[in-house]
Amino acid sequence: MIALIAFASGLVFGLGLIVSGMANPAKVLGFLDIAGDWDPSLAFVMGGAVLVTAAGFAGLRRRRASASGEPMHWPTATRIDLRLAAGSLAFGAGWGLAGFCPGPALVAASAGVTEALIFVAAMLAGMGIFSVFEHFNSR
Repeated sequence: MIALIAFASGLVFGLGLIVSGMANPAKVLGFLDIAGDWDPSLAFVMGGAVLVTAAGFAGLRRRRASASGEPMHWPTATRIDLRLAAGSLAFGAGWGLAGFCPGPALVAASAGVTEALIFVAAMLAGMGIFSVFEHFNSR
């Protein structure tokens, strides 16, 4: 049952990324180009996502378990540190340069978009390198 819920959630998420244009790097770069030919349509997508997420979190905060019966796991970190800031800067730079963030890149890669396949390969390589450094730094 958990796998079915995960599959359905991923399918709805992926379809939402396609319908909204988030899987199209030209649309994303048009949104990020506020000094040029700015396309504000993704602001409405993000605003709608924030509203739906806020309502969902407000309802979920009172629950001890998810719909599948799994316990709720909430973040415990409450402060902004160097790692969070650096990661946010790296994410933003990658998004601005490539027009992809991880979710839309996976959707576009599954459709065979060459740029997305390259982005996903680079993302996985970066994750692997990070894991190796974390492993050696935790010793």
